[in-house]
Order: sequence, then C-alpha cells, then structure tokens
Amino acid sequence: MKIKATFIDEISHDIPHQNWGATEWDADFANMKAIGIEMVVLIRSGYKRWQTFPSKVLSKEEKCYNPPIDLVKLFLELSGKYDMQFYFGLYDSGRYWVDVDFWMNGNYEREVLVNRKLIDEVWQKYGSYKSFAGWYLSQECSRNNGKIIEMFSQLGLYCKSVSGGLPVMISPYIDGKKNISQYTAETAKTEAVTLKNHEKEWGEIFEGIQGAVDIVAFQDGHVDYDELVDFLKINKRLCDKYGLQCWTNSETFDRDMPIKFLPIKWEKLKLKLEFAAEAGIENAITFEFSHFMSPQSAYLQAGHLYNRYREYINQ
Repeated sequence: MKIKATFIDEISHDIPHQNWGATEWDADFANMKAIGIEMVVLIRSGYKRWQTFPSKVLSKEEKCYNPPIDLVKLFLELSGKYDMQFYFGLYDSGRYWVDVDFWMNGNYEREVLVNRKLIDEVWQKYGSYKSFAGWYLSQECSRNNGKIIEMFSQLGLYCKSVSGGLPVMISPYIDGKKNISQYTAETAKTEAVTLKNHEKEWGEIFEGIQGAVDIVAFQDGHVDYDELVDFLKINKRLCDKYGLQCWTNSETFDRDMPIKFLPIKWEKLKLKLEFAAEAGIENAITFEFSHFMSPQSAYLQAGHLYNRYREYINQ
C-alpha cells in the first residue's frame, strides 16, 4: 500500500505556515516525486479572507486579501515539470454552510454561488494547463447534516460542466472518538458514530451525489486503530455500490497527542496503510506531505518519517 497523492495546505487555520517560496516548493515537489507521489490536491484555494491566487471573484465577493504570489500558477507549473496531476480545491467561506460540529449560517446557496463564479474564473485562467486534472470540494463533513448532499451535488456537477467532465474528489471524515476540536488539549470524546449509523448516513449521501463526485477519500485519523478496518470496509463497500472510487486519506499527523499537530509515528502510519489494503482500498492520499513528511519541513520528525517510508517502499 503506497501513498499516491498528497494534499497541499497553503490556506490553513490550524497548522503553522512554513513561508516557502518557489525554490522551496520546487524542492518539495522533487521530494514527493522521489517516493512515487503522482498527484497534488490543493486542499482549498481560499479560506475566509485568505486566498492562494489573486482571485477577482474572491476579492470582490468575500473581500479577500491580495496574496504576494500566485500559488495556483506555481503548483500547476511544478506539477507539469514533475509529471504530476493537479486538483484544484474550491473556496471554503468558513461561514455559509453547515458543519456537524457547529452551526453556521446554513446558507449553502451562498457557498455554491461564490464557488460557481470562482470555478468559471479558475477554468478560464488555468484550464489550459495540461497538469490541471480535476477538482476538490473543500467543504469537509462527517454526517448527513444540513444540505451537504445538495451542496456537493451542485458544486461537483458545475465543476464537471465547466471543465468537460474532469473528476471531482471529496475527503470527508468519520465522526469517531477522535473527532475533537483542535482548540482543546483533549484527544477523545465519549460519544461517537456507530458503524451502523455511519453506513446508513453515507449510503444516503453517496446516493445523492452520484454523477457529481468521482473519488471519495475518507480521513483515517478520527477513530481508534482497532476500529479503523471496519470503517474502511464500510467505506469501500458503499463506494463500490454507488460507483465511486474509494481512496483512503492516510493522515501523516498524530491525533493521539494533546499538542495539535505533530508528525505521526511511522508505526502508526504503516498500520493504517496496512488496514486500508486489508479493506481492499488501492490508492492513498495523505494530509499532508509538506508539513508532516517532507525532509525540508519545519518539523524535524517529518524528515525521519520520510526516510522510514522510503525504506518501506523500497523493501
């Protein structure tokens, strides 16, 4: 079981920025390529008032700040240089839609409207790049709450209509024991979703987003290790039923520590990859290489994790 892809988190609210420029990013793409990564997914092009490229839409509609560099252009160029696929992550307002953990305004129509304008702008600006291979819906969820089916369906179908049918990915999470806010030192909660309810709710979601989403990569860090394989098997069975590609999002950061977030122990990552293989899942993406697995990460442990993973895939 190998990691085929990685998210790129350049608009983050819970891990520190590394202040990289073009030189550092070029080196990071080379490090990714050396361990067989074939795809990079921009986890979000904008979050609240921060953005990764000078978007006229986001600057006007959301009063986003003008960034010092066009990172989307840079990532597309580096993807082309290293023969990788690039998936563009949409804008997450952080306020217009409903998340299971807290109630926002619930105005999912506004979230869709802003993103439709952004999709048009992005495709016109970057659609000619050969490395532009797909889309990522940045709004993460764990349950069938609010209007998540309507939002995913409308956004996914619009991405496809604009781009001639390029694939769409989502990366939801499981409402397990470790689904804890990053703003607390706690590492577990007492109530968590059951296997039965997880299967029921995601069956409903998958039925509603057929034709709009192609790849589903569930995050693997929100449940205990002894529960993980059972959830992964459910995810695979549901994806097969509804004609979706089932990936695993094998997180390379640790959710078991009160310090949020540090690179994961190699033994834990290896175990999660093995569980995914046992469940019949063939492809893995990680969140995320640059902070938690890169030899040039601000975290010294990340480079050691890279070395252990290289030994693993070379055996």
